Amino acid sequence: MTPKNLNNSLCLQDQTIVALCSPKGSGAVGLIRLSGADAFLIADKISKLASNQTISSRPSHTISYGFVMNGKQEPIDQVLFLIMHGPKTFTGQNIVEITCHNNQFLIEQIIDRAIACGARLAGNGEFTQRAVMLGKIDLIQAEAIHDLIQAQSAEALKYSLAQLQGSLSSWVTEIENATLEILAFCEASFEFLDEEIEFGPDVLHKLKFLIEKIENILITYPKQQYIKEGVKVALIGLANAGKSSLFNALLDKNRSIVTPIAGTTRDSIEAGIYKDNQFFTLIDTAGIRETQDVIEQYGIDRSFEQAAHADILLLVIDSSMQLSTPEVIAYKNLMKKYHTKTILVHNKIDLPKIAQPSELSENHILVSTKQPETIKNLYAAIHQKTKELKDSSNIICLLNQRQHDLLINFKNQLIAIIPMVEQRRIDYELVIYQLQEALQSLSDMTGRGVSQAAFDKIFSSFCVGK
Repeated sequence: MTPKNLNNSLCLQDQTIVALCSPKGSGAVGLIRLSGADAFLIADKISKLASNQTISSRPSHTISYGFVMNGKQEPIDQVLFLIMHGPKTFTGQNIVEITCHNNQFLIEQIIDRAIACGARLAGNGEFTQRAVMLGKIDLIQAEAIHDLIQAQSAEALKYSLAQLQGSLSSWVTEIENATLEILAFCEASFEFLDEEIEFGPDVLHKLKFLIEKIENILITYPKQQYIKEGVKVALIGLANAGKSSLFNALLDKNRSIVTPIAGTTRDSIEAGIYKDNQFFTLIDTAGIRETQDVIEQYGIDRSFEQAAHADILLLVIDSSMQLSTPEVIAYKNLMKKYHTKTILVHNKIDLPKIAQPSELSENHILVSTKQPETIKNLYAAIHQKTKELKDSSNIICLLNQRQHDLLINFKNQLIAIIPMVEQRRIDYELVIYQLQEALQSLSDMTGRGVSQAAFDKIFSSFCVGK
């Protein structure tokens, strides 16, 4: 079933599009895809097979060796042609995939030659968009392809692959069927008016069960983002507490400038690291202290912002330094405000240690950038905190913001129906109307009710070759 308001786009679907599907840059091979009604005709014009056959005469799902030829019938490159007849293809259309040498000049010549013979350059995500419009996949599965490519961890990869195979789509179908069952009860009430059969209690029970089922997924949304986007780890502490050195040690490379001068780091510095199947974004921040320097104060303000937005907070204390009363208060306030996501780190343990207040000495990790085993211990603590944050045992999918908002809207529409059903005399016509409106949110999730403008916005974030 195609989305609404797409009739004007149906003719565009027949146009043959071409694009590079593999990443740009150095590598052994590149892959160029042609998809559309004239894919084989265009491929015939630009190809010369070693067998002297034509692309259009070759059986579906076969590979042929040959050359892409320019307008003078001179070889551009020796390639492999993968020939696939629709509708048993990704887009549902005829597809020719050309595997060539990964040289950007060759790739551009091949694409230009295909365009000269009748193709046009594909738009962002247009191959995937056609797959949705022609019913090969739904919109949820299309977004899963994008998430699969962007996955920052093994877990995100697993969930994205499951959603591509239909896990979330199946869940939405269950919700849709349950809503249709409630709708059927309401419509049946008109058939049994004379018998005075009461459907209200059944409808109310089913509505509450459905709302609970939706809330069980929505409540896991923050944890889903840790899996999907990785974990942000911010290093916060006083100036010269050794945050930048620790930041570099965690990255195992020199990313932040380190000097004995307090206040060297004036602004937040971010770097990503993939470790033990988990992606982390480490954030080094400006040291917290009183200052008259406007630029440094701006960096300190940014440090407090990073503390608020981080998933995990490494609160770094110089264990060799005596803290003043205002400094102790500053640390205590941060611990109190962010206690659920804070790891207390006593740094510079290779130096003579000074006793810290009891509140700053409980459940802390001892580290030194000169002792690699302590950095491993800190990573173990970070992984444990990450596990606590995610607690992914109850997560069945990874919603994106669009899907999350549509489910919120759907749930709120169901909640609004409950007072109507709880009335002594139920106005079933109004309930039916509200249920039909609610079902539109689910249609928007799968793509069955999405407008062309919304469609284009969703696929604008896709790369051209997908």
